[in-house]
Amino acid sequence: MDNKMFCFQCEQTAGSRACTGSAGVCGKPFDVSNLQDELTGAMIGLARTCLNTGKPTDGTWKIFLEGLFTTITNVNFNGATVKEMTEKVHAENKNIVPKCSDCGETFGAYEDYDVAKLWSLNEDIRSLKSLILFGIRGMAAYAYHAMILGYTDNDINRFFAKALVAIGDEDLTMEELLPIVMEVGKENLACMELLDKANTETFGNPTPVEVPLKVEKGPFIVITGHDLYDLFLLLEQTEGKGINIYTHGEMLPSHGYPGLKKYSHLKGNFGTAWQNQQKEFDNIPAPILFTTNCLMPPKDSYKDRVFTTEVVSFPDLVHIGEDKDFTPVIEKAIELGGYDEDKEFTGINGGKTMTTGFGHNTVIGIADKVVDAVKKGDISHFFLVGGCDGARPGRNYYTEFVEKAPKDSIILTVACGKYRFNDLELGDINGIPRLLDVGQCNDSFGAVKIALALADAFECSVNELPLSIVLSWYEQKAVCVLLTLLYLGIKNIKLGPTLPAFVSENVLNYLVENYNIAPITTAENDLEEILA
Repeated sequence: MDNKMFCFQCEQTAGSRACTGSAGVCGKPFDVSNLQDELTGAMIGLARTCLNTGKPTDGTWKIFLEGLFTTITNVNFNGATVKEMTEKVHAENKNIVPKCSDCGETFGAYEDYDVAKLWSLNEDIRSLKSLILFGIRGMAAYAYHAMILGYTDNDINRFFAKALVAIGDEDLTMEELLPIVMEVGKENLACMELLDKANTETFGNPTPVEVPLKVEKGPFIVITGHDLYDLFLLLEQTEGKGINIYTHGEMLPSHGYPGLKKYSHLKGNFGTAWQNQQKEFDNIPAPILFTTNCLMPPKDSYKDRVFTTEVVSFPDLVHIGEDKDFTPVIEKAIELGGYDEDKEFTGINGGKTMTTGFGHNTVIGIADKVVDAVKKGDISHFFLVGGCDGARPGRNYYTEFVEKAPKDSIILTVACGKYRFNDLELGDINGIPRLLDVGQCNDSFGAVKIALALADAFECSVNELPLSIVLSWYEQKAVCVLLTLLYLGIKNIKLGPTLPAFVSENVLNYLVENYNIAPITTAENDLEEILA
């Protein structure tokens, strides 16, 4: 194995081109990156078997979701567990094909694909295949969370196999790959809808709630990531034990779900977005449980109190397995004891609370009030400002954009990019809050539903609404959400803080010509252009 890597799947990639040295900007060592490529190659082999000679089962699809999820940025930094995942893929590849009745040998399993070939392809083919690969990685995270709650869709599952086979097909042209890129957007829309159904049928429809940033004295646990079921299990196991639970990052929207906020020891939110964790977790007197991506290499000052679960893994950290026994986390919380007295924290703009819970059910429920405000001229414009946050300079653009947006405009937001502005006091319009936090990145489905409901109310298309979409991106879930918006025909999206390194000039020109995608510039210039 070469002692260098090639990775350009996230926004912070080195020089806005690719991480090609001994470690990525995210901290992932070259050997882990290369092992993840090998895992992807093994999944392409399994996908070929599934669609040709094999008989996949529910267990097969679970392995696909786990494998793809493992390769998302900031999920797995542990070569040993990546190897174990690859071994599971290899075993399943043999398991789903026929066996010789005489000798018991399997036949018909396809071999692994050499993913390293992808990075040296014609740049346009590489670009389209990267959009497919990174898109299905993000989509797999959503499908995984739905699966954990007992919701699956075999059409979606089979698309993962179809997309992987396309990535390994060296004969496909640009004209043949472009429809598959758009199909990622289509299938991701169905996947987000499935997860929305899983979350709301399990925990109820979110309702607005103001979340404090104060941490009360005594033992506590911080839970981060995206998995609502892990939070539910932690709440169940800590109930009555004098331990408070605080969300972090993309877990903030969980406060809006009736089935979760009914627990009185779910107290508030700790810290801000994922990229600030090394500063915010420094010497924290409490354990942190990582349920999904967003893990950064932990500093020595708090490494002993970081726990992982699901596909998240980092060398030498305690991992909570499938039994979901959080006893080690609970014992660490009691050992550390928390703060001696209540401690006040603020968001990045100094606010002491954050409001969330404006799911599509809530917002569509006041659609008549919103439409009336537009017709009266009280609301002039809607902005969807959301996406992934990140560490690269320039993301203060999103704070400035929201601050400078007209006072008679409404801001919809999803994902952790909201932490740039969600503690600002923006007021309301006729009782409608100007800032509506729709939820996690997967709740982009909710934002789409809201936009479609508004378009229906005004009897026009989404592109004819006074609605502008300004996105920040960081990793692969943002890629599949963007492809969903393009699949829906939504145009004039502004994207930043940089354009994806894996998008070639010709592919970018195609997106500009057909969807008028444009990079962000300055908040002032972009607002002037949008509102002209």
